[in-house]
Amino acid sequence: MIATIRIENMEFRASHGCYELEKVVGNRFLVDVEIDAEATEATMQDDVTKSVNYLTVYEIVREQMARPSNILENVAKRIIDAIYGRFPECLKVTVKVSKLAPPLGGKVDKVSVSMTL
Repeated sequence: MIATIRIENMEFRASHGCYELEKVVGNRFLVDVEIDAEATEATMQDDVTKSVNYLTVYEIVREQMARPSNILENVAKRIIDAIYGRFPECLKVTVKVSKLAPPLGGKVDKVSVSMTL
């Protein structure tokens, strides 16, 4: 049995970006994670230790968002790798990282990068 777990709109302040000011001042980011995982054992036993723990996923995202990167692709890949490293029952992980109000010279709500492995 496959379960799809979504943790949406996690908000962080971080220093990702290729411009020096972004590295110093930082910006607001949203992160969405979608995980497809084998859930038969967790479902049958009603046991959180046999499943993907949402709090642990949030902590993984928080830790990776705290490490500065020049590009969002790097952040997304690090989050995916860390989730797979902690939860071997994962079959597919999709991460979307959005930078709110990016410094592009005009009004832009956000830019986003999505990555699936």
